[in-house]
Amino acid sequence: MSTLQGDTMVFKVPRECLKDSHAFLAREWLVTNGLGGYASQTLLCAPTRRYHGIFVPDLPAPWGRTVIIPRLDEESIVDGESLLLSGVEFEDGRLQSDLVTVFDEFRREWQTPVWRCVLKGRTLEKRVIMPYGHNSVYVEYRLTEGEPIRLQLRPFVTFRMLDAQLHEARQPPFPLTVLDGRYEMHFSEGAPSLKMCLRPHCGLFVADYRMSQGISYGVDRDRGSEHIENLASPGYFSADLCRNQPIAFVASTESWDLLEYTPDAILEAEARRLHKLLVDLPDWEQDDMEQSLTLAADQFIVSPGSRLEEQALARASGGEARTVIAGYHWFTDWGRDTMISLEGLTLCTGRYREAQAILRTFANYIQDGLLPNLFPEGKRKALYHTVDATLWYFHALDRYHRVTGDNETLLALRPILESVIKHHVAGTHFGIGVDPQDGLLRAGAEGYQLTWMDAKVDGWVVTPRRGKPVEIQALWYNALRCMMRWTELAGEATHEWEKMAATARHSFNERFWLGDGGYLFDVIDGEQGDDASFRPNQIFAVALEYPILDEQRWGTVVDAVADKLLTPVGLRTLSRDHRDYKPMYFGDLRARDAAYHQGTVWAWLIGPFIDAWLKVHHDASQARGMLEGFKAHLLEEGIGTVSEIFDAEPPYHPRGCIAQAWSVAEVLRVSKKTREALRHS
Repeated sequence: MSTLQGDTMVFKVPRECLKDSHAFLAREWLVTNGLGGYASQTLLCAPTRRYHGIFVPDLPAPWGRTVIIPRLDEESIVDGESLLLSGVEFEDGRLQSDLVTVFDEFRREWQTPVWRCVLKGRTLEKRVIMPYGHNSVYVEYRLTEGEPIRLQLRPFVTFRMLDAQLHEARQPPFPLTVLDGRYEMHFSEGAPSLKMCLRPHCGLFVADYRMSQGISYGVDRDRGSEHIENLASPGYFSADLCRNQPIAFVASTESWDLLEYTPDAILEAEARRLHKLLVDLPDWEQDDMEQSLTLAADQFIVSPGSRLEEQALARASGGEARTVIAGYHWFTDWGRDTMISLEGLTLCTGRYREAQAILRTFANYIQDGLLPNLFPEGKRKALYHTVDATLWYFHALDRYHRVTGDNETLLALRPILESVIKHHVAGTHFGIGVDPQDGLLRAGAEGYQLTWMDAKVDGWVVTPRRGKPVEIQALWYNALRCMMRWTELAGEATHEWEKMAATARHSFNERFWLGDGGYLFDVIDGEQGDDASFRPNQIFAVALEYPILDEQRWGTVVDAVADKLLTPVGLRTLSRDHRDYKPMYFGDLRARDAAYHQGTVWAWLIGPFIDAWLKVHHDASQARGMLEGFKAHLLEEGIGTVSEIFDAEPPYHPRGCIAQAWSVAEVLRVSKKTREALRHS
């Protein structure tokens, strides 16, 4: 776990956890740049996903995040012996790497991954860092003990949009220009060029074109996806590394004048930025998991790197554009995930300015009463097929206002939200609208998945949930109550909102309660009638600020959810006794999507569950114990962060994205909430 060593926050993975190459391949690291771009691989420095890369910048539309350097071969030559400090796996099963034999330690300093290797009496440290706000990466090598060694660094270059298939990558060779130690590759007209160099200026570049055939990405292979790729390298950099004279391989799409900084200057700037994030928080030293999650939270809050016009518009009005990457590696910014994550990522970390910027940025995209569902990779135009993202916006704004007291922002956004409710009452796209008979919100359109349970493959919507889903009613009622509060704050009459809220609450408690089972329907008035599947969505009827469920029923629902769905890493999405229950999220895309919301555990659901649990049982100590599983998880999969999902049965293997915004946000939020509750008890 993380500890403060001097002025550095250090997170270590114990050596006993890394006994063989499989253990190195099973764990991944992530470095981000505040623009949506990243660098990420396994601890073996071998790519096992098509999303892996030493350099994956977020380029202006129409490209978006683009894999440019998926692999960097790092060869050390010591006393005439060559050792490969990175790795690569081939389609015939061969794994090339010498890292395990020389590895001594892996740690994370702030967000910077650090490998320490011992090679014939020499101690070598390697770091990967991306300067904040820049599409650049520095891979630094530092000899701390021993005689000089020779480094040979060979980048393999491609140009493949993040959501593209392997065969869709632009094919080499790419033109390479060389001038005064500056090496620049060009991919296509209009696309930024790739700059490569060593900093400080040293060594030489050997033009030695090489094609590496049959590279295999093991995770994609296991997922039934295209996993074989051929990669080309234009040559390699060679330099002698001497003690306490670090060298960095630099790759960038920025201008050359921004690449003159030394590795030490880049590292120090990033350390100062992250140190400030922590020390500005009250009681920040009290909980090491919260320290780690606060740093993890930083990786999701970004400027929209591919939509440059958003920044221009925001700056013209005196603000700044901010959004949230839903998950690494493949998610973009999603409205639902952003609004659910906002409290944990920004309000719990003291980043109120970013919270305001996120709310204002998304408000600019509300159309016909709907918040965007997502922004496709590299696209400027949003997609709107969601019923709940808009309602989560009310929740996020409410949490923001309660924490900051920012009446100016609230009152500026209130007319937009009044319009949102009027569109819902009148009816808007995708069959979203209020049923005048009972005041509840219905939604559904053929071929669309509108709730957060949104798996779809080959036209098959796995959990369509068309009709009146339970959590949508909870969110709708919460939104109406928020409007009551905000309207009162503005000094205006609240009768309209009061009447709508009262009607929805009365109808909900009459229609959703399953008396025999003591829990709530998941959907009513659906395509096949009412759906009594036992799912976690009912917990929102208790968990939200304004619960729609009658209080005398809270305990029954919370205890039933705990009994049937609670695991050490979140809630199952379906009870084990259901015919569609899937215990494992594994296999090809169809098999995975069939399990995505049919049993698979979602980490973010631990947040609303603990909210509801505390309302019923008032036991912060027991609630805090429900987070213990996440402490061990911080050493798994994505080091220092929280995965998207887990298998539904022990050992609850992590799956999906290695770093998910709402997973990190909700675990951090309820960790802080339970700690503060214990302190005041």
